[in-house]
Amino acid sequence: MATPARPLRIALFAEAVTLAHVARPMALARAIAPAGHQLLLACDPRYDRFTAQGPWQREDIRSIPSAQFNQALARGTPLYDLDTLQSYVDEDLRLLQAFKPDLVVGDFRLSLSVSARLAGVPYMAIANAYWLPQYEGGYALPVIPLSRMLPLPLAAALFHTFRPLAFIPHCRPMNRLRKRHWLPTLGNNLRRVYTDADHVLIPDLAPLYPVAPDARHTHVGPLMWSPQVPAPDWWNETVDEAQGCVYVTLGSSGDSSLLPLILDALADLPARLLVSTAGAAAPAHPPGNARLAGYLPGDAAALRSRLIICNGGSLSTQQAMAAGIPILGIASNMDQFLNMAPIEAAGAGLTLRADRLSAAAIRQAASALLRAEAASTAARRLKPLLESASQGTAAAFGAAAQHLLAARR
Repeated sequence: MATPARPLRIALFAEAVTLAHVARPMALARAIAPAGHQLLLACDPRYDRFTAQGPWQREDIRSIPSAQFNQALARGTPLYDLDTLQSYVDEDLRLLQAFKPDLVVGDFRLSLSVSARLAGVPYMAIANAYWLPQYEGGYALPVIPLSRMLPLPLAAALFHTFRPLAFIPHCRPMNRLRKRHWLPTLGNNLRRVYTDADHVLIPDLAPLYPVAPDARHTHVGPLMWSPQVPAPDWWNETVDEAQGCVYVTLGSSGDSSLLPLILDALADLPARLLVSTAGAAAPAHPPGNARLAGYLPGDAAALRSRLIICNGGSLSTQQAMAAGIPILGIASNMDQFLNMAPIEAAGAGLTLRADRLSAAAIRQAASALLRAEAASTAARRLKPLLESASQGTAAAFGAAAQHLLAARR
């Protein structure tokens, strides 16, 4: 594939409501930096420990608190209001006018749908394939009050019946913002609202998350990232090879209150539990087979393990795919359910609902995945696919950028 004829000034905006939305722009920046691009990374200071060092100029922007974002997901209420989105646009424009990029890339920075257009800068959005309007996988019932109160079949039937109406308030703030700035409405399609851009960069395995070919999106392969943190004191302890390890992490968007239940369920599992709390408080009484740290190098932890137990999000599941190990996803929000569905269909994992969780269900699912040769075989089949896709990130981005910029001339 061709690459842009000259190095570009590229502004990358990370919406720091979850670590994944920060990690992917950082991974992309590191992949394309060797081409000589001048990079700006804009991010909320909450993740300074991870964003301070890199091949970029670092600038602060504000993101709503992660707790507020997760609470909105849990309640099924809109993530942003009009005033918040307008304040984002004002911040975006300040940086765009100062940096004067050739191209802007955003990860869930929805305001760029407006601010990049106002600034006249071509805009690429990083978004998973299952958020594109063309994706054929449908939607999934997330953990919301409806799912907690009613039997699942009834809750699912009501959700899918009334989903078009339920999505209207989620789309309204963005449509009002666009109207304020004389831009056309995106309608009440949540996927359009989440992915509106001049071009979409898809950080997924194309065979696992296929979408119809379109000149407006490009599979750039998984944008892999793992925190570079000092190894904990217990990292080099000897582990019985017959037992092996299980990597447990709920990530920044998982419900940390579930971690004690998960560890209790695995207390009698004949395996060493490598546990990352993702910065949350550690359980007061972890079982004897657990070793805990605030953050772990997830790629290394997955390579040491026979199974990962996570929230089902793309960052952790891709680390599992890179290691060729099965995945037990304990999912809450829709993104996690949509991400896990193709993995489960491929036979490389299982999904448990966070609103129907029990120690027995966790123990049974983990034991089944550890015993099942079919799950391990399916997981190993994904490893070379991920390795191949990851090697093409820089070239895929370069070709997409060249095409987009040429079309704008």
